[in-house]
Amino acid sequence: MGTQRKILHADCDCFYAAVEMRDDPSLRDIPIAIGRSREHRGVIATCNYPARAFGIHSAMPTAQALRLCPHLTLLPGDFDKYREVSRQIQAVFYELTPLVEPLSLDEAYLDVTDVEGFQGSATWMAQWIKRECFARTGITVSVGAAPTKFLAKVASDWEKPDGLTVIPPDRVAAFVSQLPVGKLHGVGPATKARLEALDVATCADLRRLPRERLVEEFGKFGQRLFELARGIDERPVKVERERKSVSVESTFDRDLPDLASAQAALTPLCDKLVQRLTRHGEPAVAGLFVKVRFDDFSLTTLESRGQAIDRDSYQRLLEQAWARASRPVRLLGVGVRLQPEAARQQLTLPL
Repeated sequence: MGTQRKILHADCDCFYAAVEMRDDPSLRDIPIAIGRSREHRGVIATCNYPARAFGIHSAMPTAQALRLCPHLTLLPGDFDKYREVSRQIQAVFYELTPLVEPLSLDEAYLDVTDVEGFQGSATWMAQWIKRECFARTGITVSVGAAPTKFLAKVASDWEKPDGLTVIPPDRVAAFVSQLPVGKLHGVGPATKARLEALDVATCADLRRLPRERLVEEFGKFGQRLFELARGIDERPVKVERERKSVSVESTFDRDLPDLASAQAALTPLCDKLVQRLTRHGEPAVAGLFVKVRFDDFSLTTLESRGQAIDRDSYQRLLEQAWARASRPVRLLGVGVRLQPEAARQQLTLPL
């Protein structure tokens, strides 16, 4: 039998808001959020815990957040600053182990199975991460430790903020049994509703359903549910995450009324895409896509393989995508799908 894995999931507490509160202590006890203004039809990127007490959460429209909390302090965010703090925090992770899988600026998985320091204790490693991150950046980090990625992520959220939850192997079965199915990796609102229709609220309930029934109800994901309900998750910590696409998008202050105005707005987006591709080393491109969200919030994406990366190609895609609804446009995005090979190749960008 192989060595029992030890996985940590580290997650900064309300990261963007935490950086702002660190730099301006007067913000600590009042509701604040990072996001674009109501006039720009923005959404909340994150908010602090006083704001969460009003029901505000990330991805909520700013207008709705301000209705819930009229005295909310809205900040535009300084992402260059956030990236620098993230770099400092990730440096702590890499001092512990090279097996780090960043998920975003504020969270990462670490495989510490073979770390010999701290007498091999994942608990002591987690405590060290929390101390070092706070000492170096002033940001609190919640950490979960478990034998699997799925459980480590659940554990990091268990006692937020500034939490530390450890699920040792001998506690996995009991911990998972009482876990609500909504906590399972990949279970969204629709799947949760379907499970509730089967009288499944917890993983203990889920275990009562045979594998065959789950596969019949949910297809391939039924096998995944069968495993997660038993605490099984063999996914490794991926040191190199393969980027699948590069894109840029913009939500407009006023809806673009027709195709011509949407086509005019496409040019600056294409320019930004070129800049972003250049920053990523001009990766090998497999195809192009255009994303359009209409004024009724319906969304369509149109892709094409093998076309040249130029404005004419994107204009043709936009024309076809817009024709699916022929409505005013709220959001427009352009992007590329990348070749799956890790190797990069030079690419000319005749935009």
